[in-house]
Amino acid sequence: MNRKQKKMLFRIIITAALMVALHFVPVSGYARLALYLIPYLIIGWDILWKAVTGIFHRQVFDENFLMAVATVGAIIIAVTGSGDYVEAIAVMLFYQIGELFQSCAVGKSRRSISQLMDIRPDSAGIESEGQIVQVDPSEVGVGSVIVVRPGERIPIDGIIIEGESSLDTSALTGESLPRSAKAGSEVLSGSINLTGVLRIRTTREFGQSTASKILDLVENAGSRKSRSEAFITRFARVYTPAVCIGALALAVIPPVVRSAALGLPAMWSDWIYRALTFLVISCPCALVISIPLTFFAAIGGAGRAGILVKGSNYLEALSRTDIAVFDKTGTLTEGSFEVAGIHHGTMDDETLLYYAAHAESSSSHPIARSILRAYGRQPDLSRSTDVREISGQGVTAFIDGRTVAAGNSRLMDSLGISCQPCSSVGTVVHIAIDGEYSGHILISDRVKPESPSAIAALKAAGVSRTVMLTGDSDSAARQIAGELDIDEVASQLLPGDKVDKVEALLQSKRDKTALAFVGDGINDAPVLARADIGIAMGALGSDAAIEAADVVLMDDDPGKVSVAIRHARRCMSIVYQNIAFALGVKLICLALGALGITGMWMAIFADVGVMIIAVLNAIRALSVRK
Repeated sequence: MNRKQKKMLFRIIITAALMVALHFVPVSGYARLALYLIPYLIIGWDILWKAVTGIFHRQVFDENFLMAVATVGAIIIAVTGSGDYVEAIAVMLFYQIGELFQSCAVGKSRRSISQLMDIRPDSAGIESEGQIVQVDPSEVGVGSVIVVRPGERIPIDGIIIEGESSLDTSALTGESLPRSAKAGSEVLSGSINLTGVLRIRTTREFGQSTASKILDLVENAGSRKSRSEAFITRFARVYTPAVCIGALALAVIPPVVRSAALGLPAMWSDWIYRALTFLVISCPCALVISIPLTFFAAIGGAGRAGILVKGSNYLEALSRTDIAVFDKTGTLTEGSFEVAGIHHGTMDDETLLYYAAHAESSSSHPIARSILRAYGRQPDLSRSTDVREISGQGVTAFIDGRTVAAGNSRLMDSLGISCQPCSSVGTVVHIAIDGEYSGHILISDRVKPESPSAIAALKAAGVSRTVMLTGDSDSAARQIAGELDIDEVASQLLPGDKVDKVEALLQSKRDKTALAFVGDGINDAPVLARADIGIAMGALGSDAAIEAADVVLMDDDPGKVSVAIRHARRCMSIVYQNIAFALGVKLICLALGALGITGMWMAIFADVGVMIIAVLNAIRALSVRK
């Protein structure tokens, strides 16, 4: 509890004590008014001041105005002898109790997110003259060497150049198991070094490091409002003036009708009391506070579990996911390709691998890297000239005076070269030298151990269609889809074809549902941006993915997709529960108050009680069920 909350608690206790004490003080008239004004002003002076300043700033119709009018009116009625001062003070007292409770709930949500904020260190250690000097991380340039000792957080993304250790990445991924790291391993800022001393060469500036990106995403998430939040904001703007007009009509019209038309006593104090009760009941605090709080808590809870949602609008859309589309390589499979065989060669395997490795030496594609690993040596780049990479097909190059083409069957077709089919399942790289087919290299990829359970969990969560898109051969794609029980598969797709396929799926989906695309973030930015919900998985190192995606999963576990969808649906369930509960109770109490069946005490429950229950329900969104 912070200082402001402690002061409010003190004011509540003093006010309650004075109310009890004044019950035993035998005074009447204006002396009684003066005594009861003391606890009223102690508990309500700030509400009265906010109401007055709101009028001057032309922001009249808010909860402060409603509370001020209702309680001041109740005091005036008590002065006339038709009411009780205790009711006016009790309304203000319980309203402040509700505000304190709401402040504590928001504080709990903020503390949850502040734990995430702790991932960005305040200093970085640089070795100077045999000593480790702590400097501001923003002063460390790319390519600098920093020293991270056991127990310290890694301040900037980089690559380990010396040392071996275990890293606690729970603040980033939500997973408690430490990860081992050694020389050559890439490390992300925000991780905690658990055991050995590490020397790390930085690869990014502090402001562009993973920890900074995560914090920026979380801090900016509140600026993207969901349709539910936007509705509540618009609703409150219309609702509050409407109930004020309704209360005024309730206070004036019945007495005038009774007096002028029916010849009965006007009973002004009775109808004014009903109008004031109507005002207290109508205060929209439960909705205005609990709905944004639910989304705020849900985004914070998801962040702690390694799921970054860029805004409550994306959380709402995620809850409507009906079609889940996956990229294959690196998303459902490990993306660690290995050469499984060399077939139909007109030359020996070593020579064919030599030409393939030199042709692929400039490519960063995982398939190219697997060929280089199989070659086992560093290619002589001076032997390769005129290297051209053809998107979605392969590469051509001039090697040792010979024209070499390495790629899929589409590349061979475009060059007018007949290629031999491969009966084995996997990705096939065909090699042609000087326009003649020379053989092919079979490359295999492994399914991630988590992928089968991830697809099953999605179907259990209510996702009706699962689709896999890949540039791989049809046989390899269908084998993977069969292993994972995926409903549909599209193979041999160019990057642009994936966008076209997603467009077709968007046209076929049911109304009011959403399509989510899940990619590893390396080359999926166009599709991530086109889908209703773009989910970048394990993509913290990819700027394009973080920029294009709506949801970023901080590790490579595809099972987090179903966790994110379930969490979003639970959040929306809490939102709808609060809307239905708050509006239902208020409408019933408004009708009873207008008829004079209920008084100010019921109004207090309809306002403060409903708000407390709604806020308690809202903070359940902090937890993520895995």
